[in-house]
Amino acid sequence: MDRQYVDSSMISSIGFDPQTSTLEIEFKGGVIWDYPGFPEYLWYEFESSESKGKFFHQNIKEQYTSQGYRVE
Repeated sequence: MDRQYVDSSMISSIGFDPQTSTLEIEFKGGVIWDYPGFPEYLWYEFESSESKGKFFHQNIKEQYTSQGYRVE
């Protein structure tokens, strides 16, 4: 999945695969979390949000289950 780098103090890059509805977030330090079943409309809101960290905490962290992680 292609990710785009973002200006954030906690997130390095974000990406979304519409075919599998999977959100991918690379956090600072290289840890990557996948969020399957993530709605596409919310991806566009996340992508355009002013603060990626704030959006993550308010709309993703407790609402969607992450599926494992890996380190790049």
